[in-house]
Amino acid sequence: MKHPVDAHVGKRIRHRRWMVGMTQQQLADKVGIKFQQIQKYETGMNRVSASRLWDIADALGVQIAFFFEGLAENQQTETPLGDMMADKEALELVRSYYSIPEAQRRRLFDLARVLSDAA
Repeated sequence: MKHPVDAHVGKRIRHRRWMVGMTQQQLADKVGIKFQQIQKYETGMNRVSASRLWDIADALGVQIAFFFEGLAENQQTETPLGDMMADKEALELVRSYYSIPEAQRRRLFDLARVLSDAA
């Protein structure tokens, strides 16, 4: 049975990998393991050791703390919002959003907020 912390860390690994546009194979190559191991980490089936998490954080360009962000909130109440980042389409949308120049991104954000308030 997978531990909730392992599942959360795995989701955050997958989330960051998607955000930077990296495949499981590319991440595995950078870390020096097989891509199947990355799959197991991302699903929470295998626990990530401290040294391996350090290597993954380095390969993905984040601090280790990134993988634990939101953990306390998820343990209190599991919301559909937490599952949203597991959705491939949502991750693509976020990645596309952050590829837009900042000034235009801010205007797009304001537009989305107005549209959601009107809905």
